[in-house]
Amino acid sequence: MPIIKILIIICLAGIVFSLGSALYQMMNDKGDSKKMVKALTLRVALSVGLFILLLIAWSQGLIQPHGIGR
Repeated sequence: MPIIKILIIICLAGIVFSLGSALYQMMNDKGDSKKMVKALTLRVALSVGLFILLLIAWSQGLIQPHGIGR
């Protein structure tokens, strides 16, 4: 498996983990939770990083878009 696909999977796993962490903090900490804000900030940063990674990989020809049913 190429390294770019591994990086994409790691970013996606990090996004899901961060979202789960924020949900856990929201459910258990009823007051002002700075941990929840940090987890959601990390999720947004990972999402932007993933988007940039996908654009770079596409421009370099490392990944190819394809249509459904082709």
